[in-house]
Amino acid sequence: MTLTAGIDVGSGAVKVSIMRTEDDSETELGNYLERIRRRNVMDVVDESFECALRDADVRRDQLDYIATTGEGDMVPWRTGHFYGMTTHARGALYLDPDSRGAVDIGALHTRAMRFNEEGRVLQYQMTSQCASGSGQFLENIARYLGVSIEEIGPLSMQSDNAEKCSSICAVLAETDVINMVSRGISTPNILRGIHNSMAVRIAGLVRAIKADGLILMTGGLARDAGLIAAVQEKLRDGKSPVEVRGHESSVHAGAIGAALWGAFRHHKLQAEGMRSEDA
Repeated sequence: MTLTAGIDVGSGAVKVSIMRTEDDSETELGNYLERIRRRNVMDVVDESFECALRDADVRRDQLDYIATTGEGDMVPWRTGHFYGMTTHARGALYLDPDSRGAVDIGALHTRAMRFNEEGRVLQYQMTSQCASGSGQFLENIARYLGVSIEEIGPLSMQSDNAEKCSSICAVLAETDVINMVSRGISTPNILRGIHNSMAVRIAGLVRAIKADGLILMTGGLARDAGLIAAVQEKLRDGKSPVEVRGHESSVHAGAIGAALWGAFRHHKLQAEGMRSEDA
């Protein structure tokens, strides 16, 4: 049995997952998420890590490997670090074994990846620096409209006439929203317009990686049913059979993937050590 921890340090939050790997079985024992909110990042990492260990009922000295991803290379007590694209792919595969692609919507950028049945990335595409396809952008819009992140999806699904919004620039899009509010456009129609704007970019990324089959949404917006519906609609063009789906644990995909790659590397290092001893 191998016990590993995955720590995903993002721009907006820290996610930690504790995994147990035994033979062909992989199980998440516990997890934790904490928003950074202008605090010292390492303080948030330390707090989140200890909370995840308590949730999993695992002691730090029982861990065989501590893997980081995202901005986690700043963690001095990590065992190893893995690139975010590979950890989200592996985490998505764990959450839904049928998935062969993932779209990670982070606080500052969005990326799409296509992977094989082992979680190895075959192709990927990322948005430019403009934030209009990001979680932070949508969070700013929600704050202006006076709704919570949890309310965005259900409200968007109530739209009866989505208002068109700029899909070019975050600044222009926010200006559009201010104008919509002044014209009395309803919150559901504004949010659906924002979702449609984001979906254009996300669908473009999915097409660019030549995705086929099930695509799992990961990252902070993976539970946003309104956004998932908008992306699915943009991809419903008959050119490729793509299904977009979320998962209740999608926000932890990067941390889960890091922990699983950590287990893989731990086993590999053990095997190499045994070969060295035999030699």
